[in-house]
Amino acid sequence: MNSYRLGEFHQFCGGGQEYLYLVPSGAIFALNDLTSAIIKRLDEDNRTQVELVSDLTARGFAGTDIEEAIEELHQSHAIATGKGFSTEVQKAPMPFPLQTLVLNVTNQCNLSCKYCYEFGEDRVATPEGKPKFMSEETARNAVDFLLANSPGRRSVHLTFFGGETLMNFKVVRSTIEYAREQAHAAGKYVDFSLTTNATLLTPPVIEYLAENHVGVTISIDGPKELNDTFRVFSNGKGSYEIIVPKVKELLAKHKSRPIGARVTLTSQVVDVKRIYRHLKDEIGFYEVGFAPVTTSPVRLYAIGNNGLNNVLEQFTELAYEYLDYALRDEHHGFSNVSDTLQELHAGISKAHPCGAGLGLLGVGPSGDIAPCHRFVDSDAHKLGHISNGIDRATQAEFLERGHIERKIECHTCWARPVCSGGCYHEAYVRYGDTGHANLHYCDWIRGWTHVCLQIYGEIAARNPKFLGHFDERKAI
Repeated sequence: MNSYRLGEFHQFCGGGQEYLYLVPSGAIFALNDLTSAIIKRLDEDNRTQVELVSDLTARGFAGTDIEEAIEELHQSHAIATGKGFSTEVQKAPMPFPLQTLVLNVTNQCNLSCKYCYEFGEDRVATPEGKPKFMSEETARNAVDFLLANSPGRRSVHLTFFGGETLMNFKVVRSTIEYAREQAHAAGKYVDFSLTTNATLLTPPVIEYLAENHVGVTISIDGPKELNDTFRVFSNGKGSYEIIVPKVKELLAKHKSRPIGARVTLTSQVVDVKRIYRHLKDEIGFYEVGFAPVTTSPVRLYAIGNNGLNNVLEQFTELAYEYLDYALRDEHHGFSNVSDTLQELHAGISKAHPCGAGLGLLGVGPSGDIAPCHRFVDSDAHKLGHISNGIDRATQAEFLERGHIERKIECHTCWARPVCSGGCYHEAYVRYGDTGHANLHYCDWIRGWTHVCLQIYGEIAARNPKFLGHFDERKAI
C-alpha cells in the first residue's frame, strides 16, 4: 500500500484559522482539527492510510471521518503518494486571444525623470529613425488588430501610454472614438485607460476623460521634496507644484472612474507610509500603488536589501491597516495589497510572470509590436508589426524563455504561483535575459506574499463577505 507524504504547500494562520497555500495550484485550503492532525502526523513521517487511521482513531477521531479527510487532502494535493507530482504548469493555447493593447502614442516626454527606464541609463529602446508620435492611421490599425486578435472576448482593453501620453492627445481622442465605433460593430465592449505625468492636464482634457469614462493613473512620487527628487523638467525644476493643482482639478471633475496614483520607489524615496498618507488622504487619490524602480544595481537610486526590508515593513503596516478597513467593509486604497489579494482569491497560478507577449502587447509609434509597453521601440524585443501581425515563432521563443518551467531556481519556491520569476523587463535590465528569474526580489516576494496570505486568512475567517469585492473586480 502506498504511503502518504506531505505535498507542496505553505502553511499560515489568519483569524485563528490554519490554512495551507497549495503549490503549484495556487489554491487556499482551510484546515480543521482533523485535517490539521493529518498534516502534523505526516510532517513527522510518511504513513499509509491504515497507519493514519490507526494513529488518529486512538486520538478520538472517527475512522470514516479520517478516510474522508485523507481523500480530501489527497484530491487537493495537500498530501500525495508515490514520488510526487510534476511542477509543470499547463501552457496557454496559441495563438492566445488578446485582452489588452498598450499604445505608446509617443516616445517623447516633457519631463526628464532621472530614473526613467525609457530615457535613462538603463533604457532598452532604440527609437532612432522611427516616428516620435503615433499617427491616427497607425492607432486605428492597432485598434483593428486588437479586435481581430481577441476572439471569444466580449470585452477588451485599450490603454494609452508614452513618453508623456497627453503630448499626443489628439490621437488619443480620435482613437477612442474610432475604437468605440469598431467595437460596437464587432459586438464587443472596449475599456479605455491612460497613464500621465499630469503636466498637460487642462480643463478640456479633463472634461473629455470624464465624459468618456477613461481610467487615469497619475505618475507621482509623493510630497514635493520626494516627488521632485527625480521627477523634474529638463532644466532640473521639480514638477510637483505644476501637477498638483491639475490633479486636484481632475479628482474634482472626473467622477466616472476611480483615479489612481503610481509611485516609483528609489533608494532616496522609500517613505511608503508618508507617501501613501499624502497621496490618499491629503490629495485624494482613490488608490495608491508602489513599485521599486527598475534599474541596474549599480545606479545610485537602486534599492538595496536594507531598503527593500524597510519597504516590506511599511507595506506590512499598511496591509494590516487595510485589514482593519476590510473588517469594517470600508475601502482603503493600498492597491498593492488589493491586487495580491485578488490573485490569491482567484487561485492564480502563473506559468508566466504577467500577460506580456500573451494577452497583452505594446505598440510603438512606428507600429512595431512589443511584449509590453516597457519594450516598445526595442528592436531586440520586436514581436512583429501592426501591418503584418505577430511573428509567432518570435513570440513563442519569448514565452518559452519566460515560462516557469525554464526557471530552475523557482521550482522549489512556494511563492512561484504569484510570481513566476518576476518582471521580464526587470530581468533584462538586471541580467540581460528576459527569462531570468528576478533572484534579487525572492525574499521580498515571499515575505510580501506571506503577509497577504495572513491578511486574506483574517478576512476569510472574520468577514468573508468582503471577499465578494474581488469577485466584483474580476467581473469588471
